[in-house]
Amino acid sequence: MANDLLPVEQALERILAAMPLMPGEEVPLTEAHGRTAAADIAARRTQPPEAVSAMDGYAVRGADVATAGAKLKRIGTAPAGHVFEGTVGPGEAVRIFTGGALPDGTDTIVIQEDVQASAEVDGATIEVTEATKTGAFVRPAGLDFREGDIRIKAGQVLTARDVGMAAAMNVPWIEVRRKPRVAILPTGDEIIRPGDPTGPNKIVSSNSYALAALVRACGGEPTLLGIAPDTVEGIQAMVRGASGADILITTGGASVGEHDLIREALGTDAFGPDGLDLDFWKIAMRPGKPLIFGHVGRTPLLGLPGNPVSTIVCGTIFLRPAIATMLGRTGPNTTMLKARLAKPLKENDRRQDYLRAVYHLDENGEAVAEVFERQDSSMLALLAEANCLLIRSPHAPPADAGEKVDIVPLGIGSISI
Repeated sequence: MANDLLPVEQALERILAAMPLMPGEEVPLTEAHGRTAAADIAARRTQPPEAVSAMDGYAVRGADVATAGAKLKRIGTAPAGHVFEGTVGPGEAVRIFTGGALPDGTDTIVIQEDVQASAEVDGATIEVTEATKTGAFVRPAGLDFREGDIRIKAGQVLTARDVGMAAAMNVPWIEVRRKPRVAILPTGDEIIRPGDPTGPNKIVSSNSYALAALVRACGGEPTLLGIAPDTVEGIQAMVRGASGADILITTGGASVGEHDLIREALGTDAFGPDGLDLDFWKIAMRPGKPLIFGHVGRTPLLGLPGNPVSTIVCGTIFLRPAIATMLGRTGPNTTMLKARLAKPLKENDRRQDYLRAVYHLDENGEAVAEVFERQDSSMLALLAEANCLLIRSPHAPPADAGEKVDIVPLGIGSISI
């Protein structure tokens, strides 16, 4: 019946509310890329720590170079990393290079292209050929950031830019969230590992490998428990191997068939006091209707359907945001875009559809999405070809070509710099 099917939004809300927040741990800066900051990161220094030159040229007093033709005496040099120890007075200049600290008494840089020098030695006379405004080509102290400034926020996924930022702030160690430990258990007598001898009625396992890759892309640490047979005892034995995991993911055994044994094997009658505390089973989505969520002891359990497409779609819609929540990440858990339909779609029934599709940007920079004609949940090839999921809400009316729809891009594995 319709009221047996939980809406996707409610299912997701209940899953995320049950996710534990991972503790913090410190990692060296070299291992921080892609990790999630567990605390705000503040600068330990001011950058630049003092006023420095932005160009190669001469450090001078602005009042001395307000007009072209001014002649000054070169009294020293200030290369980057070294300081001119004296004070620059009226009519004097110091040869300086990019990054060099401004000597006392100076407030302006005349670039070397605007100077004619009698010689490249101290004591030489230089003539300014172009008037220069006071303060030109000077980077003041703290232009980039100041000590104590928070430049990386808790919950932020660290990009290459953030790693560079932390290094510049003189932060050698970063407190990040520990990677969630995700135990993955496919079930079914018909399932074999890739490379194993095949036979009649055997299916090469893809779910656990796809989920492990998804978990890594999302910032988690997967553990493959093997393949559980279609027996109560076999499932129980392998679930006990998930001890220490932050979440247990099963695939298959969640439907209404004779051999769908997850709920039976893990129920309190069979598994004991730490047996499955079921939150919900069956949601109003396609693919992915037979989805289980609950707890085995203190460990959250997410039971995904066995069909490969259903597994990956449910992993994208539920497991990805679950891992983001465990990591305390800020921002939306799932990226959604608006796209225009390339072809019309018929009306939808009571389940929320996640249709495999491809999208591209048209000449106006707008996303245009085209849905594959066949959406059978056993067809993994079309999911591999897709670059988005197109969402059709329950009871959505027919949609014409050109109408705007919601899509979920499937780009979680890209590396951000």
